[in-house]
Amino acid sequence: MNNRKIVKGIKYSNFKYLLLTLILVIFNILGIKAQSKKAVEINFLMPAPFAESTKDLVKEFNQDKNNKINIKVTKGPLETESVSDLAISSLLLGDNSFDVILIDITWLPKYAAAGWLVSLDQFIEKGEWESLAPGARLGNSYENKIYRWPFVADMGLLYWRSDLMPEPPKTPEELIDISLKLKQAGKVKYGYVWQGRQYEGLICVFLEVLNAFGGGWINDSNEITLSNKKSIQAANWLKRLISSGVSPKSVTNFSETEALQAFKEGNAALMRNWPYAWAELQKESSAVKGKVSIANMIAKNNQVPVSTLGSWGFSVLQGSKNKSEAYRAIKYLTSTNSQKRLFLNNGYTPTRIDLFKDKELISNSPILAMLGKALSSAKPRPETPYYAQISNILQTQISAILTDNKPIDEAMKLAEIKTRQIISSSGQK
Repeated sequence: MNNRKIVKGIKYSNFKYLLLTLILVIFNILGIKAQSKKAVEINFLMPAPFAESTKDLVKEFNQDKNNKINIKVTKGPLETESVSDLAISSLLLGDNSFDVILIDITWLPKYAAAGWLVSLDQFIEKGEWESLAPGARLGNSYENKIYRWPFVADMGLLYWRSDLMPEPPKTPEELIDISLKLKQAGKVKYGYVWQGRQYEGLICVFLEVLNAFGGGWINDSNEITLSNKKSIQAANWLKRLISSGVSPKSVTNFSETEALQAFKEGNAALMRNWPYAWAELQKESSAVKGKVSIANMIAKNNQVPVSTLGSWGFSVLQGSKNKSEAYRAIKYLTSTNSQKRLFLNNGYTPTRIDLFKDKELISNSPILAMLGKALSSAKPRPETPYYAQISNILQTQISAILTDNKPIDEAMKLAEIKTRQIISSSGQK
């Protein structure tokens, strides 16, 4: 009798064990299925303006459960250099919080040389790279590897008052002549406004003038030519803008915002700025709405006008655990549809070549063709991991020239010597 009870107890225990095991297996299977359905989160770090402009696109992407990816956007500071500081601090500390970072064109060599970025060549399918406008393909590579997919194109443009002149100036001398005549006639307070403050904007302006005179900063052989005749002429022309009264003395404190404000209020005949300014000039608050056109930058008669290439693009960080998914998310935010919406809603210059021929965009914006033309002749700044250092050197010396704190020859020679020291100490010859 006792033996039967023991046997019965053993059978009951085995049954409970089997039942418990079965329940655990079922829960495990369900857990695996639930985990497999869970979306992979991709964290983007973007400067505040871009985080805001992509908000609707990100929301729509995340609502589509078929994507199996959830885009999270970390809104960085408003000041773009602060975004870089935040990213670098995170990378140096080994923090893998971010999968993708939206970076400025001048940051890429430094990030790539440090080993922080993933080469995108492994993800780019045949024909994808060729879908970009030629100008948009520049500035995304380092040592023959692609590390950045362009998000928005940016290049210097010459804004001109179409109600005050039949066509824009094409040469440095024409710009000065037209400006002075309009000032003397009392048509405008200033002839030409631009970015003259000591910061990166001044470098972009100077490089356009430098190219206009046929000069250069650093060539492909790492030869520095800041003190030659053409570079001196370029620096002298910028200084002449102020001394002749074409530009106000206060231009040495102007960034994009101050230049735009002066032009928007109708106080200037000409302005150097980026594509974003166009949308601002079309607002009801603009005194020059309907009176503005854009053109390529000026150049000497035997030179091709060149705009400084800006632009922002997405890079995948080495610390990301979901690199292929990160690239898929990038492709969505830079797709033809996304870029089309960003151009219509935010004025972002497209990077895809087909959009410059899009009938809807052309009918909506009269400047699209001109943007495409300017992008085709845009030129990037020197592609070196030490760009921040050499830019600071040149900014300092050009600013000293414009504020009468140093003779042109002396300042340009010093800029060349110090730049050469930076390049040489880096091991580049």
